[in-house]
Order: sequence, then C-alpha cells, then structure tokens
Amino acid sequence: MKIWPKKLSFYSLQYVVLLVVIASFMLNSCKKTTKPVVEIPADTMFRGVDISEWPQIATAGIAFYNSNGVVQNMLDILKNSGVNTVRLRLWHAPDNPYDTENMVAFAAQLRNMGFKIWLSVHYSDTWADPGNQQKPAAWSQMNFEDLRYSLFQYTSDIALRIQPDIMQIGNEINNGLLMPDGNRYTNKDQFVELLQTASSAIRQSSSDTKIMVHYAGISGAEDFFSDVNTVDYDQIGLSYYPLWHGKDIGLLRQTMQTLESRFSKEILLAEIAYPFTLDWNDYTNNIVGTEQQLILPAYPASPAGQKDFVGKMRETVKSVQNGMGFCYWGAALVAWKGPTSTDGSPWENQAIFDFSNKALPVLENFNP
Repeated sequence: MKIWPKKLSFYSLQYVVLLVVIASFMLNSCKKTTKPVVEIPADTMFRGVDISEWPQIATAGIAFYNSNGVVQNMLDILKNSGVNTVRLRLWHAPDNPYDTENMVAFAAQLRNMGFKIWLSVHYSDTWADPGNQQKPAAWSQMNFEDLRYSLFQYTSDIALRIQPDIMQIGNEINNGLLMPDGNRYTNKDQFVELLQTASSAIRQSSSDTKIMVHYAGISGAEDFFSDVNTVDYDQIGLSYYPLWHGKDIGLLRQTMQTLESRFSKEILLAEIAYPFTLDWNDYTNNIVGTEQQLILPAYPASPAGQKDFVGKMRETVKSVQNGMGFCYWGAALVAWKGPTSTDGSPWENQAIFDFSNKALPVLENFNP
C-alpha cells in the first residue's frame, strides 16, 4: 500500500516542507555549538587622531601634501584616508587655545566634515597625566562639596555644548584627578565620588555620549579599574607607548582581554604613536630619539616600521571582543614653527606626515 499519492497536492507539499524544516531544526539544536567571537566591523571602529594643536598649526600657513604629493587641506587628507574620529584636548582656563570656546568651535567644524568627536577633558589649566593632576586655578581653594558642584556644572556645560561621541573623565588618571582632593591613594572615596559626579553630569547633558575612563599603560590597570568599578561608564581607554609602558605587545593584548572579561566594557587604545625616523626637523628636543626606545627588530624607526606598529595596534584591538578602536596622538605635530625653533614640536618624528609635510604610509591603517 502506497502511503503517498502519485501526485501531491499543494497543501501536502507544504506539509512535507514543514516536516523537513522541523527535523532539520531539531537535529541542529542537538549539536554542540561554540559561541563565535564577535568581531567589530571595521566601519564601526573609532579610527582616531588627536590633532588638538591644529587650529594653531593652521595659522602658520604651511602646506600639507597627500600621499600622491598633491597639496591638500590637512583635514581633508585625514578624512579621505579613513580617519573617522578626532580627539580634542580640553583645558579649563589656559593661556592657549585649548579652552572651551575654541574647542566648541573646532568641534563644530569637525562635526560638519563628518568626523566623530572624542573629548579628552583634563580638568586642569594645563597638562594632566599620571604625574600631574593639578586643579584649575579657579577651583584651587574650594572645599570638596564646592569642588564637586563646580565639576558637575563644568562637565554639564561642555557635554551639552559639544555633544561628543566619546568623553573622557580626566586624562590618564592612574593616580587620581583634581589633586589632592581626588588622590586615588589618599582619598580613594573622594576620587570615586568625583568620577561619579562627572559621569552623572554627562548622562544628564548628553545621553548618547560614551563615557571613558582613561588609564596610562598596562601595569596596575586591573587594580585601577577594580577601584572605579562603581562608576557609571562605558569604555576603558588605555595609553600605550613602548617608551613608557613596555615593549611586550603580547602583554598589552593579554591585559586588554583580562579587562574586557572582568569589567565588560568597550576597550580602546586612547593614545598610541611611533616614530618614522630618529632624526629631527627643528631645534626642539624630541621625546623619542634613540633605538633603545624602539621595539626592535620588528618595528624600526622608518615609515614602514611606523605603519607596521600602528597596524599591530589595530590588530590587537580587534583581537579583543569588545575592542572598539584606537587613536594616534600628535598626528599633526610637524615642525610647524620652523626649522630653528626651540619651542616647536618634540614630536615631529612621530607625526603622520614626514618632514616635507607629506602623508606617510601609516595612514593606510585608517582605512575602513
């Protein structure tokens, strides 16, 4: 006796197909599966450069050249090379253009060009880093409650006016911020409270902004982020310079993977750079100038070595499941004050333009 008629009806065919689909689903569901690694698509990565000095450099009137040797606006060169994010340094009341008004205007210009904005707030009138976290002069005599209030109001104002895509609560705050009140070691509770205050201000003023906590280096990073675990933030930012943070890129990757696993935050390399030469183009002493400061033989001080180093940094970020991008610091710091300047650039051999201001091959790493 035949079970199926010689000619199946339309509805019978549907029934057969349904049975096959169900059987296939049950078979596959019984198989042991491995959770795939989620790789962030390249076009969603933050591919950034810090060019905070550009408004000053632009006034010097020097020409920049794209990789084909054609004169072009420096910002257009970056955009056409795949850079999609610009990081800007902000000081409270400095005697230079890193103040709020100038950065609001510069950020608006960059936004109109299609760049994302990454704001590095130093909460100081000058450089803030692991060795220097000096309060703004206007806040220097405040008690802690007044300091918190001023921090909240200031953070709210700049977040509201700039609406950055990323906003750092301080810059390289390994030891704290707004010293001595926010010293991580002597006033840890106050340090955390200041971070919480700034975070709350950003959430209320710019709800789409990613909040970053920024640490310099590898050593001690896990302990630091454990200390700030009660703070509401989205991203871990790490600085990595071989000169200061060691030459073991494998350890960098391992540290990033540990931080991602333990704290479940997005991770970015907030500051990287590498020299394309050990020569100089002005009379200002350079920060990197000897072979002992390099990772050799893999990454010599050459255009190819610089390109390969940054390529390795991008690869390292992508190896972390929540790795979200990288930023090249001092990208435009050419010798813009002239070849005999003693107060010019200590970074011209680490810029992404050569001594003729021509785009270097390192920019190829910013392609989507």
